[in-house]
Amino acid sequence: MRIYEIHHCIVRTRFPPSPTGFLHIGGLRTALYCYLIAKQTKDSFILRIEDTDRERTVPGALENIVETLYWAGITPDEGVVLQNSMVGQHGPHGPYIQSERLEIYRKHAQILLDTHCAYYAFDTKDDLEAMRTRETAAGNPAPKYDASVRMRMKNSLTMTKEETKAKLDAGEPYVIRMKIPEGNVVRFTDDIRGNVEFKGMEIDDQILMKSDGFPTYHLANVVDDHLMQVDLVIRGEEWLSSTPKHLLLFEYFGWPAPRYAHVPLLLNQDRSKLSKRQNDVSVQDYIDRGYLPEAILNFIALLGWNPGTTQELFTMKELIEQFSLERVQKGGAVFDREKLDWFQGQWIRKIAPKEFADRIRPLVAGKYPEAENDPKFHDRAALIQERITFFSEAPEMLSYYYVDPAITKDLLANKKQKVTEELLPQILAMLETELTKIAEKDWNPAHLEKILRGATDSLGLKIGQTLWPLRAALTGLPFSPGAFEVAAALGKAKTLKRVEKAKQVK
Repeated sequence: MRIYEIHHCIVRTRFPPSPTGFLHIGGLRTALYCYLIAKQTKDSFILRIEDTDRERTVPGALENIVETLYWAGITPDEGVVLQNSMVGQHGPHGPYIQSERLEIYRKHAQILLDTHCAYYAFDTKDDLEAMRTRETAAGNPAPKYDASVRMRMKNSLTMTKEETKAKLDAGEPYVIRMKIPEGNVVRFTDDIRGNVEFKGMEIDDQILMKSDGFPTYHLANVVDDHLMQVDLVIRGEEWLSSTPKHLLLFEYFGWPAPRYAHVPLLLNQDRSKLSKRQNDVSVQDYIDRGYLPEAILNFIALLGWNPGTTQELFTMKELIEQFSLERVQKGGAVFDREKLDWFQGQWIRKIAPKEFADRIRPLVAGKYPEAENDPKFHDRAALIQERITFFSEAPEMLSYYYVDPAITKDLLANKKQKVTEELLPQILAMLETELTKIAEKDWNPAHLEKILRGATDSLGLKIGQTLWPLRAALTGLPFSPGAFEVAAALGKAKTLKRVEKAKQVK
């Protein structure tokens, strides 16, 4: 029986994605958790690229992973980094791309062979399929290559040294498998899930080196975690069942094991695993849609982590100060797109007004060129900052400043506000009369409100009955900033012109 109790004072973490696609939103959450823990202890966050699955490697994926982390502000202290906008490597434990470390893995695989902790296996695909068929027929519902079958297979445990050498010399394809001890129990403490136990019969003789000469994840990540002095491994719960193999490998090599923390899965609203069928899963998709890094990080930080307070908005500095693995839940975290949009809106509001205006001006000017040199643009932008969710919405939301809006009777009237088509002529006539009286020097939101509220009261109407058609006439939109603010920003002449146009609508 093996019991693993793993404790370290310093916390050096790593994030080791595979370049089999653009960075997954769940991967970004794992990277964030790793980064937060490393920063809390003033230690290093390492970015390692695990590209040993050559068939699934996607061109451009490595660059996307690195650039996305930098976009999010999760910058590696060591490993694969951006240097002058180019992907490079930095640190004393490189290379940090696994396909450049093959000799290191072969050396350590040989150590396991020499110490009888691993063995050569020459089984063909047909051999393995026959084994599974045979085991299934014998009542084994989940057949695997382990102690119960290995002595009936083609491997160096069932062959003489001479037979094994002859096959190797002849260049026959082989893999190297780890030898799982019979009858053992592996117990360890996970930083999130607490005490975990696996029986030996649940663990297969994992392939460590494939027939193409590349290591599997299991060997490579153990060797690299040791050589790169990793103290804490944070990864998805799908790797929990592999942890006993990794702990055994640490034991075989005589190395201390790191701590492990397995974070919960991200789930769709129906609690199925997050998938493209219901949500975007690539971080790039969210970048392309215009989400702010602050919103994405704030949202994913809370997918599985409870700060223990009612606080919802967190800067990176606050996350570093408050995050703890102890408050990460075991169960899956539901990916609520509406909540993400709420965070997006909140972080849009936090942008300084001048910066907000500067960021949307090119978008608005792209559709309405006069916005480029509009001296009142910052004032106009300020009116929509509280209402906008994405910068891309700005051109439409500011369109009425640069083109006369299309106005319909259906838009001017509003059942909820009790603005009937019969009442409209009276309201619009009052608006024209009262607005004409206001001097240019008094054309500001406060004075407009004072005058129009008084006129509305004199007609025995509610203020909403006046403001709805005014706002509709000025913007052509069902939702916009307040009518007083819009009228002030448009100016007297343009406001009166649009009210007159509304009067002509049939």
